[in-house]
Amino acid sequence: MDSHTSARRRRKHLIGIVALATCLVATYSSALLTRPAASASTELPEDDPPIGPESGPEGAASTPTAAPDASAETKAGPPELGERVDCRHVKCVALTFDDGPGPYTSALLRELAAHRALGTFFVVGRNVAEHPDILRETYLEGHEIGSHTWSHADLTRLSAAGIRKELSRTDHAIKAAIGITPQLVRPPYGAFNKFVLRQMRRPLVMWDVDTLDWQLRDRAKVTRKALKLVRPGSIILFHDIHLSTVRAMPHVLDTLSKRGYHFVTVSQLFDGKTPDVAYARDPRL
Repeated sequence: MDSHTSARRRRKHLIGIVALATCLVATYSSALLTRPAASASTELPEDDPPIGPESGPEGAASTPTAAPDASAETKAGPPELGERVDCRHVKCVALTFDDGPGPYTSALLRELAAHRALGTFFVVGRNVAEHPDILRETYLEGHEIGSHTWSHADLTRLSAAGIRKELSRTDHAIKAAIGITPQLVRPPYGAFNKFVLRQMRRPLVMWDVDTLDWQLRDRAKVTRKALKLVRPGSIILFHDIHLSTVRAMPHVLDTLSKRGYHFVTVSQLFDGKTPDVAYARDPRL
């Protein structure tokens, strides 16, 4: 073989190696460009950041926004969750959550679902207008929805027209989001009188266990408060706008489950016959 032939073969061999290397580099670069970015962390922050300015024991709602279009598509009723419970014969407790929906409500829903627990959410109308998707999520997971007025106003300081406006605006926002009008009301700050009752024309739901979560902002203290005071037929007051409350729920739910409690809505607690003013169900009934 002459030197010219050998040189041509070496050139062909080198050209082949270069072509193969170029192909490999192009393939690797393409993979880097098309690889999906790492997903953002879904963990909740460690602290309990405020949800806007406080306004008394239950906190203030977020800044109002325009209510959703009343012609928006409505959803079917919530699915049944778990077995039917007769609270006359088993230990029941009604978990209630005020002031949402807010940024931690979805995390709370996951905790409740993990324990197959139902709750009653007393929502602020202007927060519903801002977060109708979270309210739909809450409702479709089987939880009960009640009214907590439009702006978290002290109803005892309002006129009859003012009270009715607070309730009607909230009713419209809730119906636009989930297609139903709430049948229960919780007055902000627990403030009511006979005049307020005459304007409501539906059951007013109070509580017998106040966790003071709005004040404590500490999951361990909130947990101890709830577990120390609960009894069969209790209605427990929480606020889903506080991260510390959401973080307290796993231990609350685990402990009450081990004690034999069933987690029900307020309406289930009273078998659909909620009294005009409800603090707790008398376990002797």
